Amino acid sequence: MTQDVTTNPTRRHRRGSSVRARILGRPWEQGLPRLVLLTDVLAVLLATFLSAELRFGGFSIAQIPGLEFVDYGLISVVLSAAWVIALGVDGSRDIRILGVGSEEYKRVLRGTLYLFGFVAILSYAVAFEVARGYIGLALPLGVVLIVLGRFLVRGWVARRRHRGDFRRRLLLVGGPKAVKYIHESLESEAGAGYEPVAAVLPGYRPREEGWLSVPVATDVETVQELAAHVDRMDIEAVVITSGHPFVPEEVRRLGWDLQERGVSLIMAPALVDVAGPRLHTQPLAGLPLLHLSTPRLSRSKAFLKRSFDLVSAGIGIVLISPLLLAVAVAVKTTSPGPVLFKQERIGLHGEPFTMLKFRSMVVDAEEIKAQLVSDRGEDDVLFKMKDDPRVTKVGSFIRRTSIDELPQLVNVLRGDMSLVGPRPHLPHEVAQYGEYVHRRFLVQPGITGLWQVSGRSDLSWEDAVRLDLYYVENWSLLGDLVILGRTVKAVAASDGAY
Repeated sequence: MTQDVTTNPTRRHRRGSSVRARILGRPWEQGLPRLVLLTDVLAVLLATFLSAELRFGGFSIAQIPGLEFVDYGLISVVLSAAWVIALGVDGSRDIRILGVGSEEYKRVLRGTLYLFGFVAILSYAVAFEVARGYIGLALPLGVVLIVLGRFLVRGWVARRRHRGDFRRRLLLVGGPKAVKYIHESLESEAGAGYEPVAAVLPGYRPREEGWLSVPVATDVETVQELAAHVDRMDIEAVVITSGHPFVPEEVRRLGWDLQERGVSLIMAPALVDVAGPRLHTQPLAGLPLLHLSTPRLSRSKAFLKRSFDLVSAGIGIVLISPLLLAVAVAVKTTSPGPVLFKQERIGLHGEPFTMLKFRSMVVDAEEIKAQLVSDRGEDDVLFKMKDDPRVTKVGSFIRRTSIDELPQLVNVLRGDMSLVGPRPHLPHEVAQYGEYVHRRFLVQPGITGLWQVSGRSDLSWEDAVRLDLYYVENWSLLGDLVILGRTVKAVAASDGAY
C-alpha cells in the first residue's frame, strides 16, 4: 500500500522543498531577467555615450540655470539609468513574456517612448537645454541596440528550450478535446517555455491508450484532489480549459491553494487565433466577462498602413535598384522570354490585379503545371513542389532567396498590394475557397505574411489559411514590423522556400 504524503516524512520533505522552489522561482527564472537586465544596461550605455561622441566628438557640456556646467558624460549616465528603470517599470523583463511573442518588444518601445516624453516635458519645465541632436541619436540607436540584445538572448533561450531547459512543468485540466488541442499547440511551440507533463480529465471515462503522450488522470474530481495531484507531479503551472466541472467558487479556491504553492493558474478560454488587442475584460456582477471585439481595419489604421507601405516601398526600390538591374540582366540572358512574369491575382475585396515577379520559370510553365497536377493527382490550391522542372537555373536562386518577389514593390506603390498581408491567389484557386476563407480579402494582399515566416511552402493549405485569417483579424503596425523582421531571417535561412 502506498503511504499518504502527509504521513510520509520523506515525501513531505520533498513536497516542502518543491513548494519552496516554486515560490522562490527556479534558478533560470531569476537568472534570465538578470541576463536581459545586463544586455539592457550595456545597450543604453553604448547608445548614450556613442550619441555624445557622434554629436559632440566627446563629452560636451550643457548649462542648467542656477547650476554649474554639466557634461554629457554625466547626462548619459543619468539617462541610461532612467532608461533601464523605465524598461523595468513597464514590465519588459517580466519572466512571463521573455523569449516569446511580440509583447516584450512592445513594452521596450512603450517604456522608451514614455521615458523620452517625460524627459522632453522635464527639460521644458526646468529650461534645461539638452541638444536635440543628442536625443535624436540616442533614442533610435538605443531602441535598436536594446532590441538586438534581446533578440540574441531570445535566440539562446529558444535553443535551450528546444533542448528541454528553461521550461515550466504544466498540468492540463479540462475536457479531452480541449486538453488535446492545448497539448498539441504547446508541444509545437517549445519556445513558449511550457512543457505539458500531465493531464487531468475530471469526470471523464478513461480513453484509449496513447491518445495523449503524457500521463492522464480521470479520477480527480475535486479541487483538493487536484491540488494534491499538483504536489505529486511537481507542477509549476496549471491550465484550466473548457470542459472542466468546477464551479467559479471552486476555481477561486483552487487559485488560493495554488498561490500558496507558488503555482501559476492559467485560464484558457475556448478561443483560438485571437490576439490581445481584441480581448477586453469587463467585470460585471463579480464576473470577469471576456469581450471579443469585431475585427476591422479602421480608416486611421488603414491610412497608417498605407503610408508605411508607400514610404518603405519607395525607399526600398531606390536602395535596391542596382540589384533589380542585375537580376533583370541575368534573367534575360540565361533563358528566352520576358524579364517580368505578369499574372492575374485576386486582391482587396476580391478585385483582380496584375502581380509582377521576376520570371523564374520557362515561358510555358502554366501548360506544364496542368500536366504535373494531373500526374501527381493533387488539388492545385497552393500547388508547390520541390525540384519543379519548370524552374530555370537563375530562377532557382531568386526563388530560394525570394528575390523574384522584389518587383512587387511596384504593386505596393500602385496600391494593389501591401508589404505585409495574405498572399494573393489565382482566380481558379479562389474559386475553390471555403466560404470563410474569403475573409482574406478584408485587407490588401502582401509581399510577405505570417505563413511565409512560419514555414512557407512546407505548410499545409489549412495552416496557411489559419495564419492568414489570424493576420486579418489581429492586424497591428508593430505586428507588420515583426513579420518583416522575421521575413529577413526566413529568407536568409531559405526556410521552406522552393
